Amino acid sequence: MPIFAFLLLAIASCQSKAAPTDAGPKATSGPPKGRVVVHGRAGIAPFEVELALTEEARERGLMFRTEVAPGTGMLFVFPEVGPHVFWMKNTLVPLDMIFLGGDRRIVGIVENAEPKTLTSRDPHALSQYVLEVAAGTAFARGFRVGDLVEFENIPTP
Repeated sequence: MPIFAFLLLAIASCQSKAAPTDAGPKATSGPPKGRVVVHGRAGIAPFEVELALTEEARERGLMFRTEVAPGTGMLFVFPEVGPHVFWMKNTLVPLDMIFLGGDRRIVGIVENAEPKTLTSRDPHALSQYVLEVAAGTAFARGFRVGDLVEFENIPTP
């Protein structure tokens, strides 16, 4: 009987060590990405953006980043229109915050938000999306309240 038990154990261990079906671990793609195009006074301004779609991603935002490259940023997507206020306690670089209504038009802009502060950034308007880009971008591109913003590859609530 011990030989029979040994054979069963040997067969079971061979089956549990089956060859993997792929060549190795899958690479993570990082945060979801999309494209935002602002139709500002100075023309069309496209941005490749990371998407903050979950509460956790929205809370983390661009904290601890040491730079935001030109033409990039982060788009915060909220489930509904509301009074969204931001602060920059653990954000290391100054940012422009472009607040968008549910119709994807700019409803408010906070320019050159000072990093590492708990100061509230409030556009005093209801928004559903917030685009964060490098400080100085909104002024340089002539963004104004009422400008239209298009989304590409961005899920909307």
